[in-house]
Amino acid sequence: MLKTRNADHAEESAEVEVLFAEAAKLDAISRKIRTSSARLGGGGQLAKDIVRPAFGETRSLQIMNENIDKLLDAIDKMLVPSEDKEREERIIRAGPHPDGIKEYLASLQRIDRALSQMSSTNLRINQQAIGDFNELLSEGSSQLQALFRSILAENLQPVEPLHYLVKKIPFPILQQEKADKLGQIDNFLSSSTARNVSHSSRESPSIRIYAELRGGYLSETLHNLSTATISTSKRKATGEIYRQGTSGIGTYAQAIESSFSAEFNNISAVFRRENWGPAFDATCRKALAEFAKTLREVNMHIKANLTTDCFLAYEIVEIVTNVGYRLDQQSGQLKLPFADALKPIRETARSSLAELLEDVRRRVSTMQSLPLDGSTVPITTEVMTRMQTMTMYPQSLASVMVSLGDGNWQSVASIHSTSTTSLPSLKSFDVGADSSQLLAHYIMDTIETLLTSLDAKARVLLKNKSVVGVFMANNVALIDRMIRSSDLSTVLSSGGASAKIELWRKKGTSAYLESWREPCSALMDVQYTNRGARPPSGSHGIIDSAAVIKQLGSKDKDSIKEKFKNFNTSFEELSSKHRTLHMEREVRSQLAREVQAMIEPLYARFWDRYHEIDKGKGKYVKYDKGSLSAQLAGLA
Repeated sequence: MLKTRNADHAEESAEVEVLFAEAAKLDAISRKIRTSSARLGGGGQLAKDIVRPAFGETRSLQIMNENIDKLLDAIDKMLVPSEDKEREERIIRAGPHPDGIKEYLASLQRIDRALSQMSSTNLRINQQAIGDFNELLSEGSSQLQALFRSILAENLQPVEPLHYLVKKIPFPILQQEKADKLGQIDNFLSSSTARNVSHSSRESPSIRIYAELRGGYLSETLHNLSTATISTSKRKATGEIYRQGTSGIGTYAQAIESSFSAEFNNISAVFRRENWGPAFDATCRKALAEFAKTLREVNMHIKANLTTDCFLAYEIVEIVTNVGYRLDQQSGQLKLPFADALKPIRETARSSLAELLEDVRRRVSTMQSLPLDGSTVPITTEVMTRMQTMTMYPQSLASVMVSLGDGNWQSVASIHSTSTTSLPSLKSFDVGADSSQLLAHYIMDTIETLLTSLDAKARVLLKNKSVVGVFMANNVALIDRMIRSSDLSTVLSSGGASAKIELWRKKGTSAYLESWREPCSALMDVQYTNRGARPPSGSHGIIDSAAVIKQLGSKDKDSIKEKFKNFNTSFEELSSKHRTLHMEREVRSQLAREVQAMIEPLYARFWDRYHEIDKGKGKYVKYDKGSLSAQLAGLA
């Protein structure tokens, strides 16, 4: 057993020794591998250090080779225009011909390309050629400008605008062939190359020439209408209110719109789209400057005759604003120039609202006398005629009043405090409910100012209340009649205007009826219900006058007789005076009804009770109920 164990142990020991021997061999091999790897790494780094400079040199040579190829290509391209210089010079020196524009423009484009190519090489040898080509390009640009001018100047005589306006035909435009030629020339002149050689980087030479020639054409075409506008605006009788359409401003503005519209069509056919606006602005500038000057001169006339010619200002605001809006819709231009030209007129229109109110106050306050018969005064008709005329300019007044604000027209100071330089918006020209209300408020403010001023002046100068009442009632009736017979009725249909006028009518009636209180007071008696039996009545409730008189004492009878006498005297005096006063037809009828309604019931009651006081002799009881009613009816 022990022997067996020793044999096994010896065998295992032998295996272990074999394993240790194998491990020693592997370790020796690993050391050799590491040594070989270190040697290879050192060799690789050495090879890398040797190859890197060679690679860099090779890349540099490749880049140089590419640059040389590009340079050779550039030189080849440079030599081509140099070889063709004589041909291009011959074309340019010969100048452009209207029928050979395309060939001339092609030559200039080739010169431009050659310049770009030579300039990109930056070689000293090309400097002379670059200078020669620049000279050719400059000469070609100048010749094209001259050709552009000569083509545009053909048949450029101003036209008679009335011929086109009366016949309702469009203003003349450029022929299509001519527009095409001008467009071809502009394509070059508007390029950066042409601007550089002409030393004008901001404005195209073609736009400058076009604006100079066509702008002059527009100005001369419209000049006579400018003169006519000034003369017709001033031609009217002194003190006469301006009548719509009598000024030439409408024709002038219509001619501006038609001629400018035709010119925009020309510009659209000649220039690139991005140049339409600058070309249109520049072309219309001279004509618009004259238009602005015309409006300033007309404005001076309006300000000198504001109470009669403010309506011309309203007309101009409406016409010019509409023309400017339509042209802006077509071209997207001229909004500011038209607004600037209109600004003086617009400010005058704004200030006129307060000036008209102030004129009413001033004229009434300076009156030295009023009609003693209570008839109306001329200022009432004049003021209402102004208000009627205002309804003919709803758009312009809407714009002006919206910019002022409701009620800010009461004084000149308030007008100046709300003065604005901003442009009117399209909303301000919307003739809707708000703007109509503003006009209605202004008209009622004017009527209130007139009636308040007349009432105050009448109380001072007329003193007699009945005359004051008739005077005010007459003026109110005239105002009401002029409202109903014109467009004022539509403007004042809402907002309580009729109630305000009715209030003034009642005030006048009340003042007149004050004098009729005297005969009314004579018909007042005193009845004592605690003294004896009730006064007897006949059949059907009719008072028995004889029985009433029988119950009266002598003093009471004398008092009744005196009352009848006082009534007769007062009634006859007032009736006579009523007939001498001047009354408008509706006023006389209305006041007569008021007097009858006041007197007749009182007299009928008094007569029923006391007519037997003189036993039918007529000494005291001069009128029975029927005759008094006839007298009252005769007052109408």
